[in-house]
Amino acid sequence: MRHPFTSSHSNVVLIRNFTFTAVYILCFVAVNPSLVFSSTTTSLKTLQVHGNFTFERNEFASRDFGNRIHFLPSAVLHPVKVSDIASTIKHVWQMGPDSGLTIAARGHGHSLQGQAQALQGIVINMESLGLQEKMQVYSGKSLPYVDVSAGELWINVLRESLKHGLSPKSWTDYLHLTVGGTLSNAGISGQAFRHGPQISNVYQLEVVTGKGAVVVCSEEKNADLFHAVLGGLGQFGVITRARIPLEPAPKMVKWIRVLYSDFSTFTRDQEHLISAENTFDYIEGLAIVNRTGLVNNWRSSFNPEDPVRASQFVSDGRTLFCLELTKNFNPDEAADVDKEIKSLLSQLNYIPSTLFVTEVSYIDFLDRVHLAEHKLRSKGLWDIPHPWLNLLVPKSKMHVFAEGVFGKIVTDTNNGPVLVYPVNKSKWDNRTSFVTPDEDIFYVVAFLPHAVPSSTGENSLEYLLSVNQRILDFVEEADLGVKQYLPHYKSQEEWQRHFGSRWEVFARRKSDYDPLAILAPGQGIFQNPISVL
Repeated sequence: MRHPFTSSHSNVVLIRNFTFTAVYILCFVAVNPSLVFSSTTTSLKTLQVHGNFTFERNEFASRDFGNRIHFLPSAVLHPVKVSDIASTIKHVWQMGPDSGLTIAARGHGHSLQGQAQALQGIVINMESLGLQEKMQVYSGKSLPYVDVSAGELWINVLRESLKHGLSPKSWTDYLHLTVGGTLSNAGISGQAFRHGPQISNVYQLEVVTGKGAVVVCSEEKNADLFHAVLGGLGQFGVITRARIPLEPAPKMVKWIRVLYSDFSTFTRDQEHLISAENTFDYIEGLAIVNRTGLVNNWRSSFNPEDPVRASQFVSDGRTLFCLELTKNFNPDEAADVDKEIKSLLSQLNYIPSTLFVTEVSYIDFLDRVHLAEHKLRSKGLWDIPHPWLNLLVPKSKMHVFAEGVFGKIVTDTNNGPVLVYPVNKSKWDNRTSFVTPDEDIFYVVAFLPHAVPSSTGENSLEYLLSVNQRILDFVEEADLGVKQYLPHYKSQEEWQRHFGSRWEVFARRKSDYDPLAILAPGQGIFQNPISVL
């Protein structure tokens, strides 16, 4: 078998010298969008690719899960081979900076702020590549792994791996996302305290840089590019293939929920569990603020046979905290795992009467959000605006954060869950582009509301966005050292503050791998420049 890896809406254009040694210059260029579109379509129609381009109004490429930003591209590439992506990027690179063209790789479109869009540019439909590039599982006893297209969905990686009794180690809560999409961000779920995020669980990548070069990279080969693209927000190259380590997969999961009324006890128990040698396999928490009924969102699915008991935590105007845990096992280990769970729970200080345990298959647990998606789609509650806000809060500031946010700013969680759970920084590779708070333990705090269409008051998009801004203003004024996950900023100065001391490396990598700022314009980090020498 052959080894698979051997083979603007603005008229202001920022002119930069990406060696970052020259003075920045501003140039105001009157851009006629119709001329840009005509030039793009004409040049791309002459480009030889195995897949195809589409040039009509590409509505799907101008939408995402956030459902707030809608930028139409000039063209969409539907690749069937990596060479299609390389040829397209190289073509734009060779056109030079005067073209002003940008390129965005779009996976399953789960971004929130138009990060996978390219106004009047080119969007690459990465799922098209995933349909063509075969997945290969190597199940040897030593270091098993899967080689997979970056356009493949994680749910398909799981299904194929399970055929060999194997599974990746680290997940996101929602598996209907592409491999390249999550690796360009981080990929965080309740396993991250033990295994780190998905970007800490990669052996090797194939990447197409902003110059159109196809590069295989790993910790041993082209290591700078390897670490740059992991968590790199698409700025340095398009990930086209990944090698993901696997481990033996369990067949079943014990799924547990308990409640707390005291935040200090809740966080103390979580921190104990993520630091213990013998612990659960998945640990996440939720804040339940002034809950009055069933949450109509993806977190409401727990036990298909008893969804109300499992999901309808009514807090009667109070703030409660839910700890969600799992223990993996195989059927012949059921008795032993029950004893182990009982021992672990005896170390915790939850409200005893709130203990709820169910048993599901491993794949049903990991794919739990998709089951809820079907329910939400049937009610018209999936393709609506999602003004989400994801933060990483240092452990030492978590109680200040909770006091200022829960109850004072977030007055209820009826229109979306609030996740609160700690992870260990030691499991994160600090050579990647991802930035974390400067403490050994930090909390993932995710506000995941949905805005009800045509609603007013606390269910409206405007109100939810104002709540997000109040939270951001609070953490800024209190100087809590918080970092955004899936970050969104409006200026490069804000991005520089986000990266802090790591900005110089981030900017140097941009200069090395995408000096014309062709890639991922929707992130808003670098402007597509006209060259200056």
